[in-house]
Amino acid sequence: MGVLEIISVGDVDLEVEVMGEGEPVVIIQTALSVDELRPLAERTAARGRFRVVHYHRRGYPAGGPAPRQGSVNAEAADCRALMTTMDILPAHVVGVSFSAAIALALASSAPDSVQTLTVIEPPPAHAPGASPFRAANLQLLHTYQKKGPLAALDEFMTMLAGPDWRQQTERDLPGSLAAMQRDATTFFESDVPALLAWHFEAHDAATIRCPVFCVGGSDSGAWFAAACAHVLRLLPQAESAVVPGGGHSVASTHTSDVAEILVDFLSRHPQS
Repeated sequence: MGVLEIISVGDVDLEVEVMGEGEPVVIIQTALSVDELRPLAERTAARGRFRVVHYHRRGYPAGGPAPRQGSVNAEAADCRALMTTMDILPAHVVGVSFSAAIALALASSAPDSVQTLTVIEPPPAHAPGASPFRAANLQLLHTYQKKGPLAALDEFMTMLAGPDWRQQTERDLPGSLAAMQRDATTFFESDVPALLAWHFEAHDAATIRCPVFCVGGSDSGAWFAAACAHVLRLLPQAESAVVPGGGHSVASTHTSDVAEILVDFLSRHPQS
């Protein structure tokens, strides 16, 4: 259990949990499931070498209402502002799924802020062949507008994890189902449009100078495999790893495996 505190960053109060001691590692909350990455933060901190910062983004608990127009770049600015306020620049930065986009945007826009960059199951919004992924997200927004957040949530999670997603979610992180239902409006109003509007091209990647690690699950499907391959093409310095048996939720279903390879990567690229 870490130390939970509210930190004011510009015009928003962010809920932040700090665990462990050592070099700073910032784990950016992903979309929808507010504490999905908390077990990864705990296991990373338990290795005894890192001070892990896990925070809730705007629109999630204590972060005030979601912005009307979500923006990946604005989320990256929030993250950097938090790191500045906490005096932890540069830090190792970790993003998963949606928050991998935030991590990429941060490393591109403020390269001196990022010691290492780890992206786990990055989103395939702009990878080659991304049209079906984008179309699926537009369909989700249509369902949200016509049937509401709970119907759209069921459609999204069924597509991502199968019809038993409720049981799986509660098994992996008890209490997360209620949190996802609570935060579904933020997801569909802010996060999905932000992802669809986000761009990450070769000129963005060219500014990233730090060591990069791209992690995927072996069973996450073609969309996300293509996304990781795209990151590796744009960032030739990047290392990669595939977790056997992991799907898109590999960080929560295979937490120990992910923590082990993450700590190994971070340990090989310490602050000087």
